[in-house]
Amino acid sequence: MKGELYVVGMGPGHEGYMTYDAGAALDRAELIVGYTIYVNLLCERYKQKSIYSTGMGGEVERCRYALQQAASGVTTAVICSGDAGVFGMASLILDLSEGYEEVDINIIPGITAALSGAARLGAPIGNDFAVISLSTALTPWERIEKRLECAAEGDFAMVLYNPMSHMRPDTLKAACDIIGGHAGYDRAAGYVRNIGRDDESTAVTTVGELADMKLDMFTTVFIGSSDTRVRNGKMITGRKYGIE
Repeated sequence: MKGELYVVGMGPGHEGYMTYDAGAALDRAELIVGYTIYVNLLCERYKQKSIYSTGMGGEVERCRYALQQAASGVTTAVICSGDAGVFGMASLILDLSEGYEEVDINIIPGITAALSGAARLGAPIGNDFAVISLSTALTPWERIEKRLECAAEGDFAMVLYNPMSHMRPDTLKAACDIIGGHAGYDRAAGYVRNIGRDDESTAVTTVGELADMKLDMFTTVFIGSSDTRVRNGKMITGRKYGIE
């Protein structure tokens, strides 16, 4: 009999944002594995489950542990904030899965911050958009710069994950300078912090104002395209339906 391993996108952390399939996978799991902060968001609902968590930087360790446990017959779920395949653990689990052919791996999609955050701000990604992480932990800044330049030149709306941290306090400003240089500093922008959680906060602003803000890793930033407008405090990046 094959072992079962679910890689679950749990959404932003609020139970209401979790899909039915995600909830069903976590209900079925005997063991839940994840980043400590994300595990803590679920601890009350799943306190009867076995839990294995690690901090930032422990991704390989916990994914290997999850595969080992699933191979031993323990139904296991690896949780990811948002979607398992968007800056989540799905790719790492699959990369590490050689030698675990007896494990049945199921990727369970979730609502990523690009979608849940957009809903809070209005409709900022209603047309073509690019999703870019500003984290340099696994991607060199030179490559991130190139991606920002290309997205700005292509007039994409953008969603920026991991905008800044205490280790890289200048990445958001640098990104805004790249985007502002192509699109103008008056381009509509916004952010959502702690999406779907008790201390959620949002703002609609501009690229120029955003450059001087102090945000964090739990904030998702939205940059409009040339078609983006702000109406009644909401960002709208619409398709061409022939209305004014």
